[in-house]
Amino acid sequence: MRTLVLALVVMTFLPASAQETNLNTGLPLYTYFDRLLNDTLRDSAQPKLINYPTIAYSPETRWEFGVSSLYIYSAQNDLSNRLSELKAFTFYTLENQYGLWLDHAVYTDENLWFIYGKVRYQSFPLFYYGVGPDSPKEYTALIDGNYTLVKERFLRAVVPSLYVGLELDYQRLGNVSYANTAANFEAPEIGANGSTNLGLGLGVLYDNIHNAMNPREGVYSEWAFLNYSNVFGSDFNFTSYITDNRVYRPMGKNGVLAAQVYGQFTAGEAPFNMLALMGGESLMRGYYLGRYRDQNLVAAQLEYRILPFSCSKKWGASAFLAAGQVYGTQNTFAWDAMLPTAGAGLRYLIFPEKDIYTRIDLAFTREGSGVYFFIGEAF
Repeated sequence: MRTLVLALVVMTFLPASAQETNLNTGLPLYTYFDRLLNDTLRDSAQPKLINYPTIAYSPETRWEFGVSSLYIYSAQNDLSNRLSELKAFTFYTLENQYGLWLDHAVYTDENLWFIYGKVRYQSFPLFYYGVGPDSPKEYTALIDGNYTLVKERFLRAVVPSLYVGLELDYQRLGNVSYANTAANFEAPEIGANGSTNLGLGLGVLYDNIHNAMNPREGVYSEWAFLNYSNVFGSDFNFTSYITDNRVYRPMGKNGVLAAQVYGQFTAGEAPFNMLALMGGESLMRGYYLGRYRDQNLVAAQLEYRILPFSCSKKWGASAFLAAGQVYGTQNTFAWDAMLPTAGAGLRYLIFPEKDIYTRIDLAFTREGSGVYFFIGEAF
């Protein structure tokens, strides 16, 4: 699990409130963030760009150095349009690993089109524990390779808040090698030497949330399927079905109760790297992404957020809990096999006029803990 080393780099150089911006420390980094984050009330409709460094450490990468960027705007600078976001992250590690991530959620004028997806290329190791809910507690191999991902949704509003359109998913895993293999290591049955797969499908999305980076009220419900076939140039034939449903309810003046139910179901012969993966920074926090993998995944989470505290203009917090499991043909779904995770986090209002917070979450599971630092809520 990656350990956060420099998570408060933004907050460290910020004054407690906008009224304190006359304080001049002479530090370039202080001046940059002070101007960016506090001088915002006069141009709330204008786009915002923030760049910040990251430093992290994990057993599979050792020291990692990166730069993150976030660009947010409303189409035509019209605040009645939903907030669009572009994220970029590039990194390099002392193990000569590197990567570039580009994520985006873009709404056109009058929210007519919604283009939502991510593009990633990385040379980065992953811990492999095997397939199924009964995989060993310790990883059985360290898998290295070059990974390319292009996942896009092109959706058009047919009625307000209801979008329909095409989905595309391209994934390639190449130059695969295995290291630190355990005595009980069993190579993946499908895709052990890497593969290239292209999926095409349809998606239906209902989304009446104005600010996806900090939803306070509304419903998000996505239903999609993707078919991967030799006809499209895929190495394997399989179909993936995804449902993602979220509800947000305001609780008092500053509170938000958020709930999510997620399912991913796979039919056919999917390679090991394209099975449903449990864990990560958004759903089932606290588990290493891919710690558990299988044909199917079901998970649900509940989070209560205070944004901000009644005694503060910028600081808030959250508490969350979740449960989920993976299963397949060898292991059927069972309620008593659900794995729990829970945690809490702090929030800092980084863009006041756009109601966007940074978050630091600490999650606990039966197998350990995880720390996460991101801009925007987990879901």
